[in-house]
Amino acid sequence: MEPRHSKIESEKPVHPLGPALRRTGRGALLTGALLTLGACAVPVGTERAPEQGISPEAMEQIAVLAAPYQDLSTVERRPGDGCYWYRHVGPVETTMLPLRTPEGNPICSGTSAGS
Repeated sequence: MEPRHSKIESEKPVHPLGPALRRTGRGALLTGALLTLGACAVPVGTERAPEQGISPEAMEQIAVLAAPYQDLSTVERRPGDGCYWYRHVGPVETTMLPLRTPEGNPICSGTSAGS
């Protein structure tokens, strides 16, 4: 008669809180990552204050230069770089983008606050 051996299965150590602790750790890591990435984003309108009142003559020149897909009703000139920016409303967020020509060149006034 063969001796009977009891099967000894190797068991992984079990944490007292079980899988809940593991899920909580992942959630905390995800929350921390999202907060860190959110801190990098600059909300629209909190950058430098744009110059108020672009003259109608300047708007006419901008309209001739600008690519057709841009909203010219929201154009602002930023004093920091002297370039014109417009408000782009996308499917996820609204942000300010540099106004560009059809070739992709930024439209700037040639003078900036730093010069």
